Amino acid sequence: SPDAFECLPGESAEGVALRRLDELRALLERHAHEVCALIIEPLVQCAGGMRMYHARYLSGLRALCDQFDVHLIADEIAVGFGRTGTLFACEQAPPPNTGAAAGITPDFLCLSKGLTGGFMPLAAVLTTQCVYEAFYAEYNAGKAFLHSHSYAGNPLACRAALATLDIFR
Repeated sequence: SPDAFECLPGESAEGVALRRLDELRALLERHAHEVCALIIEPLVQCAGGMRMYHARYLSGLRALCDQFDVHLIADEIAVGFGRTGTLFACEQAPPPNTGAAAGITPDFLCLSKGLTGGFMPLAAVLTTQCVYEAFYAEYNAGKAFLHSHSYAGNPLACRAALATLDIFR
């Protein structure tokens, strides 16, 4: 992600974000046929040392992913549920050529931690209707996607998530 500390003399945080988008465009022009998805932590790359970047980068990523037919995965596990000022950090991405926040919609949205208010382990992956339909069919067609583990569907964790979501409503 475009760390604001990488700014060249006189360059703004938005400027470094736009420069990094140009570099990503060049990479995708050569390798998009080898790339299934881009994974980001919106606005703050927590796992990389709390590196913050301009929201315009999110808008640019969405546009590049659309242009090159690459899925965009937003990992909102650490930044979601109000930690950046909006329910999800993706909501702060401005549409092209404006300063207003309108948000982007990733193809996959990863949630955890804040989903239960931090009280119980629970995670969820949300996706678009288009992706969902690629994995859905009548049972006898044998077309399904199962993603599960030993602790999936814990009723206490699910109830904690519902209570947390009620607070956000």
